[in-house]
Amino acid sequence: MNTFRGMSCVFSNRARMKLLAAAFTSCRCFHAEQVRLESSGLPIIHHSQYVCDLPDKHRFPMNKFPRVFHFLLKDQVITEKQVWYPEIASKDLLSCAHTEEYLDNFINGNVNEQEQRRTGFSWSEGLVRRCRYETGGTVLAAQVALQRGLACSTAGGTHHAFPSFGSGFCLLNDLAVTAKYLISSPKRKVLIVDLDVHQGDGTAFIFKEEPRVFTFSVHCGKNFPLRKQQSDLDISVEVGLEDKEYLSTVEAHLPWLLETFRPDLVLYDAGVDPHWEDELGKLRLTDRGERLNNKHLQIIFKLLLNDCEYLSGLFQRDLYVMKSVVSRGVPVAAVIGGGYSRDIDKLALRHSILHRAAAQVWRECGM
Repeated sequence: MNTFRGMSCVFSNRARMKLLAAAFTSCRCFHAEQVRLESSGLPIIHHSQYVCDLPDKHRFPMNKFPRVFHFLLKDQVITEKQVWYPEIASKDLLSCAHTEEYLDNFINGNVNEQEQRRTGFSWSEGLVRRCRYETGGTVLAAQVALQRGLACSTAGGTHHAFPSFGSGFCLLNDLAVTAKYLISSPKRKVLIVDLDVHQGDGTAFIFKEEPRVFTFSVHCGKNFPLRKQQSDLDISVEVGLEDKEYLSTVEAHLPWLLETFRPDLVLYDAGVDPHWEDELGKLRLTDRGERLNNKHLQIIFKLLLNDCEYLSGLFQRDLYVMKSVVSRGVPVAAVIGGGYSRDIDKLALRHSILHRAAAQVWRECGM
């Protein structure tokens, strides 16, 4: 384990073997799934079934998903022509990453009280449908990215789900299902870049013995889950880490991972819970404008820069990750990951930073 100021880096022996094997087996010439080509602009994956009813004052911000889509249209980041609508994920597809017994119980409602407490959700048919569409959306994002180079969902990032149980608001692991689906094609390799503030323990567990999938996580060490799994590369950062140190951490590791592992696609979990206002985050990624104490200065700052969110650590992070990957000729499929706030509109705008950054990458890279 290497320790730097504000973080610790755990690089497993298993990961070294994956990178060594990658040097000999890399192959980016693969058959891309057939997807429609008539749309133009950055592909956005969305579905009205990304939501379901929850009790009043439930901690999970379910309504953020349609609001993300609303703001992308309202702010003319995208048009309706750019939207792709996923199909519901089949049980066969979900079985790529989950046990048959777990899927049967989850789909049919055979879920006990303890299991519901662990996930944070009471079971409902609507919840099952929502999770299956969300997973279908991430799979579609990967399919489209293989053909177009870059695609973003307005949901996804349920990285705490294990093969036989759900946890931490995650019932189906969309990242794992998608990566398993992708590597069904011979010689294809997937790098999962997980920048949600919480370690993707379910994803790490699922792929611990899979040489064709490399899991890279930057997360707050003193945060959920209490018991961490071992990703191929874990960067555990300290509570209160700010923009500059966080971005330096990502920049120190992503380029050599891309060059060494040589993935055929990157799944990017762009959780916004590292933001300083997030209710469950504990980090300090922030908008520069928000650091101005004088409210009038904040207003001037926003007017001069049109949208100060573009100078936030989150925007710089997302721009850096996607540009680093796309510029190397590797497709990216991105999901929004975690983010928690009682102010749904503020949270949705924060999540939309991913899509705004992706739109800039799309333009600058001439995609």
